[in-house]
Amino acid sequence: MSNGRNRGRKGDSGRDPGGFVALPWAVLDCPAYAALSHPARSLLMELARQYVRDNNGRLLASRAYLATRGWTSADVIQRAKIELLAAGFIHETVKGQRPNRASWYAITWQALDRLDGYDAGAAATFVRSAYKKNAPLCPSGGTERPPIAPSHGTGDPCSVPSHGTIRPSFEPSPVPSHGHHLEMPSAVHRTKH
Repeated sequence: MSNGRNRGRKGDSGRDPGGFVALPWAVLDCPAYAALSHPARSLLMELARQYVRDNNGRLLASRAYLATRGWTSADVIQRAKIELLAAGFIHETVKGQRPNRASWYAITWQALDRLDGYDAGAAATFVRSAYKKNAPLCPSGGTERPPIAPSHGTGDPCSVPSHGTIRPSFEPSPVPSHGHHLEMPSAVHRTKH
């Protein structure tokens, strides 16, 4: 297949041979992707690596499959899956069951392929580009740094506290002048009794 750009190269496509991951810039540049942990980003790449035209909905993230790709921690895999599901980058089409039924997933930047074996309602709840709806919220005032000066400015400091002058207390202190009554040496206690 020639597209006109490679006519003078004869066999050189300009990249290494084999398949590739098609990951849109809209995914990589969205705030939800920026908020992902590194393990979640890595797992997303593993799932995107499995996608080939007609299997979106049958992607695996099981420990057994990922062990062949170098993943060693079931806990890290589980946390990354939960994070990707919550952020809307993947959708679970089949809930796995022990001992030997793995969960299936779909990436949400591609259309869900209509395949047999999905759990009831899984296709109906799939939302294309769900990660765009789950972007982290920013404060309405923006994300710039707050001022470090007091709200009333940096003019001459007041000689009196803002709430007025300090009033002295003339009530007797509950602590004896020679120390706290519970800290008295035991010899003093014996002599008083």
